[in-house]
Amino acid sequence: MIRAPHEEDGVRRRTALAAGLAAFLLTLPASARAAPATSPPMANKKPKTTDIHGDRLQDDYFWLRDRSNPEVRAYLEAENKYADEVMKDTLALQEKLYQEMLGRIKQTDLTVPYPMRGYFYYSRTETGKQYPIYCRKKGSLEALEQVLLDLNEMAKGERFMAVGDWDVSDDGTLLAYTTDTTGFRDYTLHVKDLSTGKILPDTVPKVSSVAWAADNRTLFYTTEDAAKRSYRLYRHPLGADPASDALAYEERDEMFRIEVFRSGSRKYLFLDSGSHTANEWRMLPADNPSGDWKLVAAREKEHEYEVDHRGDLLYIRTNSAGCRNFRLVTTPVAAPGRENWKEMMPCREDVMLAGLELFSDHMVLMEREDGLQRIRITDLPSGQSHRIAFPEPVYSVTPSNNREFETGTFRYNYQSLTIPSSIYDYDLKSRQSKLLKRTEVLGGYDPDRYQAERRYATASDGTKIPISLVYRKGIEKSGKNPALLYAYGSYGAPIFPTFNSNRVSLLDRGFVYAIAHIRGGGEMGKKWHDQGRMMNKKNTFTDFIACAEALIADRYTSKDRLVIEGGSAGGLLLGAVVNMRPDLFKAVVNHVPFVDVINTMLDESLPLTVGEFEEWGNPKIPEQYAYIRSYSPYDNIAAKEYPAMLVKTSFDDSQVMYWEPAKYVAKLRSVKTDKNPLIFKINMAGGHGGSSGRYDRLRETAFDDAFILTMLGIAP
Repeated sequence: MIRAPHEEDGVRRRTALAAGLAAFLLTLPASARAAPATSPPMANKKPKTTDIHGDRLQDDYFWLRDRSNPEVRAYLEAENKYADEVMKDTLALQEKLYQEMLGRIKQTDLTVPYPMRGYFYYSRTETGKQYPIYCRKKGSLEALEQVLLDLNEMAKGERFMAVGDWDVSDDGTLLAYTTDTTGFRDYTLHVKDLSTGKILPDTVPKVSSVAWAADNRTLFYTTEDAAKRSYRLYRHPLGADPASDALAYEERDEMFRIEVFRSGSRKYLFLDSGSHTANEWRMLPADNPSGDWKLVAAREKEHEYEVDHRGDLLYIRTNSAGCRNFRLVTTPVAAPGRENWKEMMPCREDVMLAGLELFSDHMVLMEREDGLQRIRITDLPSGQSHRIAFPEPVYSVTPSNNREFETGTFRYNYQSLTIPSSIYDYDLKSRQSKLLKRTEVLGGYDPDRYQAERRYATASDGTKIPISLVYRKGIEKSGKNPALLYAYGSYGAPIFPTFNSNRVSLLDRGFVYAIAHIRGGGEMGKKWHDQGRMMNKKNTFTDFIACAEALIADRYTSKDRLVIEGGSAGGLLLGAVVNMRPDLFKAVVNHVPFVDVINTMLDESLPLTVGEFEEWGNPKIPEQYAYIRSYSPYDNIAAKEYPAMLVKTSFDDSQVMYWEPAKYVAKLRSVKTDKNPLIFKINMAGGHGGSSGRYDRLRETAFDDAFILTMLGIAP
């Protein structure tokens, strides 16, 4: 799992933010002014000091961590009240934006059914209902529908509802699934008898992954420790008391977490134990659940690999032998050790092997080249391979639901900044793609009205940084266009140019929308990640600044028309860049930001901390502490002017604890010298991604866009 963002510290200097906001809004049209009637909350200071490596850290707002303290909840509620007061004059605009976004969605809809062991599985939505309904039909699409899970019914009486992992037994009669009803990603295992519709008493808390053995009676599942690290694998006979379940494996290294699942062939169960930089896999014949798990290859420092199965071979994607971009090897199932690995796809300097899917006669490789995704198909009997061609210069393509091993088709999802999500079946023999469904965008959306392109910025060290852009055709590069720049830049996670119908509300108001593919992400391969993590992390920030400057230099926008947005580790990015270059941005929308890097990484009891020593560094090591200390947003807040800001969090976020953005906002309020708005919005019933219901999430987006438009003087 990937961490969410935290923010920064600074010098004490109270400002009359209410008066400042009123003064700022006087520069806007009268209809856009929203001066609050009350002053912003000012959190009390209760200094806590930490002495480390000869340095003394003072945290005035450490007390906000105590979620059971009534004073903490009162402060958060006061922040929400203030945010609503500041934004009350935008309520009509928020409603207009919400109705626009809602009007583009086909509310009663269904996904493309996919075949799996004699059934067609799909989900559907109904107008007015917040959640999907998961269904299947036996044998054909004309058969009667069987509802597997109706999340709308399951959500009754709950403030949050999400389904995590799930697996159907081989005979199709049992469904194992996990649910979270808090937003904290605490998932509970349930088993449903699909022949009777009854929920069985086989319930287990804190479950992170599940997989059935081939006997339709044995279920494997993994559980989390107090720091939400998945570390134990259990074997559960259906109907037995979970308290007596056999412990099949325990991962004792706190850098590693485990996951269990079935191979694509369904012949084997796999257990992946992985850190951010290494893996160790074990395997078990699915028809022998009481057997011993066989080690594939022992863990080694900086060796990441993943495994799949076909016939008498394992296919392994590995970055061994100095191949950072991964290569492909095969090895006998009977003797999988590294001494028997045989290279099938060599290392390529400019092409990253990002993943593979195996079928009875074909292999599909997901590759990344020039910042774009590619799909390579190999006919295994003949050894011939080819790539699927795609029509646009900027796009995103990913495998879809491919659950049948014996098949002649490969299903994939294609979309771009202008083309909605589109599901295709690719005939592996004829090499033809057939469009099954393109998500409908109602309200007269026409992709031909918009232009997508790829540009490059030059980083401070000369590296070319890709930028994906979309805007309405006909705009002039006058430097006067409003623009929204988004980025993430951590964990090697790529941010590809996908479609979002909500974005049309901004594009139709003249916005340029841009994605900065900065280092720390994985768009350009593993080395792109390496150049933006650990002691290279600052490249992520300077890359983003270079992208912003390039948009301004190319006259897509200007400093006083540029808004930036990010979240989680992307919130760390935003917190760092506004400390470095607050003059470069007009406004900031920062979601669940990971901004208090030092304090969080010093606390090994928190979720994710120990494993992420390989992403950020360990502040207990002096040189790594000094480097993190030099950019940690919370620790580098200074008495200077900052852009207008909207900071958002969820009280039950398990990735980035709510107190990180709470402390960040409190410190900013006490230190910054400007009169620009600073709004802090806390979702008291959400998780890392906000609310779980689709209509609630739309209203959250409408709130964000209303803030953006108001700060730029565009609303209404």
